Amino acid sequence: MSYEVIWEPEALAQAERFAKEDPAGVRQVFTAVDRLADEPRPNGAFGSDEVLRIHVGRYRVMYEISDRRVRVSVIHLGRLR
Repeated sequence: MSYEVIWEPEALAQAERFAKEDPAGVRQVFTAVDRLADEPRPNGAFGSDEVLRIHVGRYRVMYEISDRRVRVSVIHLGRLR
């Protein structure tokens, strides 16, 4: 069963800002987030059962999982220094 992956507007706006400086890095983030559709709780993800974080290169992605709605919602994208 695949999960629907959605980007909340704030997280998408953050991705657009980062893409101006680092388009390749942001493409990696989108690829990793797309994989969450098949594996929403991958090895290396940490957090609670419903709110998790993954690191992709120099970025961290925070997302919520709704098993009931079969949805992954990206709520924050940040960049590590």
